[in-house]
Amino acid sequence: MVELDATQFGLEVGGSGALGFLIGFAAKKIAKVIAVIIGAELVLFKFLESRGIISVDWNRLTAGLTKAREAGTEQAQDWVTTFISTAGVGAGFIGGFALGFKKA
Repeated sequence: MVELDATQFGLEVGGSGALGFLIGFAAKKIAKVIAVIIGAELVLFKFLESRGIISVDWNRLTAGLTKAREAGTEQAQDWVTTFISTAGVGAGFIGGFALGFKKA
């Protein structure tokens, strides 16, 4: 029979939850910065295109973004599978990550 040390389990779940909160908070902040940078680039491209300085193939540009989104989704699914397999620590981390991401 496996013995469960409640103190150790609590420390694992609590510690991973705190770490998940910090990483989730930082991830959302970084995502916002990246979104602003990408938005500024698109506005700059549109402005330069309207002035006749550059020619942008918008279909190729958006196709690349779609492929990147699909790759990101697959990577996220792999991460979720890994976290689920590490029950207590994974649950604490995912809970903390979600809370940190929501609070950012």
